[in-house]
Amino acid sequence: MKILFSHSYFLRFDPKQWALGQPYAPLGTLYAAALMREKGNEVSFFDTMFSESPGKIIPKLDSTKPDLFIIYDDGFNYLTKMCLTNMRNAAFDMIRMAKERGCMVVISSSDSTDRYEQYLEAGADFVLSGEAEMTLAELVDNFDSANEDFSKINGLVYVDEGKVIVTAKRNVIKDLDSLPMPAWDLIDMEPYRKSWIKREGYFSMNMGTTRGCPFKCNWCAKPIYGNRYNTRSPRNVVDELLFLKDKFNFDHIWFCDDIFGLKPGWVNEFTALVEKEQLKFRFKIQSRADLLLQEDNIKALASAGCDNVWIGAESGSQKILDAMDKGITIAQIRQATKLLKNNGIKPSFFIQFGYPGETIEDIGKTISMINELLPFSIGISVSYPLPGTVFYERVKSELSGKSNWTDSDELALMFKNTYPPSFYKQLHRYVQKNYRKHLVLENIKNIVKKPGQLSFRTLRKAASAIYYIPAVYLAKMKLNALEKA
Repeated sequence: MKILFSHSYFLRFDPKQWALGQPYAPLGTLYAAALMREKGNEVSFFDTMFSESPGKIIPKLDSTKPDLFIIYDDGFNYLTKMCLTNMRNAAFDMIRMAKERGCMVVISSSDSTDRYEQYLEAGADFVLSGEAEMTLAELVDNFDSANEDFSKINGLVYVDEGKVIVTAKRNVIKDLDSLPMPAWDLIDMEPYRKSWIKREGYFSMNMGTTRGCPFKCNWCAKPIYGNRYNTRSPRNVVDELLFLKDKFNFDHIWFCDDIFGLKPGWVNEFTALVEKEQLKFRFKIQSRADLLLQEDNIKALASAGCDNVWIGAESGSQKILDAMDKGITIAQIRQATKLLKNNGIKPSFFIQFGYPGETIEDIGKTISMINELLPFSIGISVSYPLPGTVFYERVKSELSGKSNWTDSDELALMFKNTYPPSFYKQLHRYVQKNYRKHLVLENIKNIVKKPGQLSFRTLRKAASAIYYIPAVYLAKMKLNALEKA
């Protein structure tokens, strides 16, 4: 069967991410393409990442004339999990263009899993719900054998005689080593490399070592890989790293797992293999504060090349963490941050404002935590209700017509809360400026302590205090006005 794969993330449609210039390949798409090719299908791929518009896919549709057009979004990337309306509309446009050319259309994404009826109405023939590789394989087998009974294929949504059919949920794949390596040969990595080198001075690629997350934070949507946690073997991961190093000569890897190295002994085995193969690279991961309390594990991560760990800190208020069912404590965030810094790893924080019940005192505790611990970087968002979560069920009656952001920087608060949406937008600006100010002050303190290490770069950073001190004051004034409005 002739299959054309694509995805619906357009970097240009997400202005903040386009400006950052740190694109990652659609990993989930490449996994599915590799599996379909392994099963004997003629597979091609169109990458929308740098495209100006959905219409750019038309020449590829016309030249390949596929039997099957598949929009398969990357379930590993948090940007696609956000279900942005800019990308949804782009997917609808591509569905229409493919249908106009007589293609059968299949879609797999976090958004279509949640909103399958909208995608079917837009013209998709099938929606793959949840983890989709095996569902897709069975669907293509049906096409090849001209079997029109799709009801026994788990994880499928389609229309039959005017009625939407939702088949039984599919179990997730337990043996991840059984999947072929992503079809890296189908993608042109040069635009990715050039963007990274231009913005950051190094080239970063993405890999996944696990699927799923066993923890139960009540605001976190897991429509693709669920609450199960399955792991590739360290040997399998290192083999792919060796392949990518040889083919693309990357400098850095983002291991895009929800939780990296949770399985006991995995990190130590992985580190031993990295050292045995003499792999030299840096990497960043995502983890939880309560999983970063054993110094031997931290040392193993550092030995393997880990230089940045993103922690879901979320809030400096224990009351809010407990309301989120986060399952961590402020003391654990503090201890994990200290351990990482002591071992030469940069801790970074995901921060979330606007959770129901959050007061100005809770916000103050979060700001104080950031100022005290001074993470390497912070990512700030506001609570974002996604279908399938406990949090969504709590606030869905308060949602108006708008239930998704258009792009990742919109940060609209879409339910009633303690303060208006404008307050949280200004809070984001204030916290970022205040954090930068404290970094500058820390830099000045280090210059005073170690004047012999003075450089033009450190001096320039110290001089930025001239901007940040008044900027923070003005941002705080605007925030206070909005709080009282």
